[in-house]
Amino acid sequence: MSRKRTVVLISGRGSNMTALIAAASDPAYPAEIVGVISDRANAAGLGIAQSRGIATRVIQRADHPNKDAFDAAIDAALAGFGAEIVALAGYMRILGRGLVEKWQGRMVNIHPALLPAFKGLDTHARVIRAGVRIHGCSVHFVTPEMDDGPIIAQAAVPVMVGDNEDTLAARVLKVEHRLYPLALGLVAEGKARMEKGHTVLAHFADDADNATSVVMAPDPLREETDLEQLARITP
Repeated sequence: MSRKRTVVLISGRGSNMTALIAAASDPAYPAEIVGVISDRANAAGLGIAQSRGIATRVIQRADHPNKDAFDAAIDAALAGFGAEIVALAGYMRILGRGLVEKWQGRMVNIHPALLPAFKGLDTHARVIRAGVRIHGCSVHFVTPEMDDGPIIAQAAVPVMVGDNEDTLAARVLKVEHRLYPLALGLVAEGKARMEKGHTVLAHFADDADNATSVVMAPDPLREETDLEQLARITP
């Protein structure tokens, strides 16, 4: 099997990056993490990647005269890594239209909300203020509009009475770390692809495969401590 060469873009601690690296440590996983790029030199995720023998690059906006030059530097680094897929994992900059369109269908992102609801920042606090009872995360193809690309897979968690932003964020993060490797695997295997602005999913062998491949949800009747145990659900 030819594993897809994947580069991860980060801005901070890189916890989703770490989950992807862990998944890719299995030789049977269809993607390999060949590089990590950060827009911040002090991003904690850089040290994690280096400790696992993965090449890293720092490409900062301040080091480039304009946005186009910054995007060109990222694109050149991706080419240098021989990237076939780009995975944004807590990358806090909006990439330019030209770069995104060049990589369209090969660039994915994870967002801490059930898109198309709650695009943008501070999703957990906004969810609590809105009073919704179900929250989660989405992996989607990247398009020029922020958090607007076709959805590949989603994971849902309940919003518990008494939750604050931190407790809800922690619950969502647990499923992010399971969902992103699953979704990246679908893209790397060609089971999820972008066509005409939509995600096209491969035909799964049976309903159980279908359910666990694109949707994750905890059993709402479980105790909170068991929320990471994901129940079968059919989309």
